[in-house]
Amino acid sequence: MKIVLISDTHLETDTIPAYLSEVFDQYDMIIHAGDFDSMSFFKALDATGKLKAVHGNSDEPALRGLLPEKLIFEVDGVKIGVIHEASLSIVDNTATRYMALEMGVDVLVFGHLHRPIIEKSDVLLICPGSPTKPRMSDPCAVELQIKNGSIKTNIIPITGQSCGYIDFSRKLGEENQ
Repeated sequence: MKIVLISDTHLETDTIPAYLSEVFDQYDMIIHAGDFDSMSFFKALDATGKLKAVHGNSDEPALRGLLPEKLIFEVDGVKIGVIHEASLSIVDNTATRYMALEMGVDVLVFGHLHRPIIEKSDVLLICPGSPTKPRMSDPCAVELQIKNGSIKTNIIPITGQSCGYIDFSRKLGEENQ
């Protein structure tokens, strides 16, 4: 199964932008780790029939009432957990690992950080970043392939605006060459 992981889209639209729709069309499932922001964008993604999702801290109250805080399900013998805020650190994933162990999952997908993280220990921790509002990164998503219990991951670049810091850093790099 091919799954696309996203989080922190923060969109107010009732349609999926074309550059995201083209990506989503290639996958069997879409996992969103919260912060849609609006019910309208959640409904647009839900209409694909591929969505599994949790709410985030920025989601409107109606959406927080509709979606769970945590989600656990199985794909091809692999237990996947989804939560928005697993921890607040971008460098130390110890608390996130403990969250995965507490949830009893093989893979924990989380959001809130707006930048991609893929870390493998006894569990696989994945923050897909943000395809629309990245922080300290380019816009992206993560591909999760599960086949016969085997797991592969890949960061997927998304067309869009990079974080201002990344643009500034690249400009400095060009000036120093």
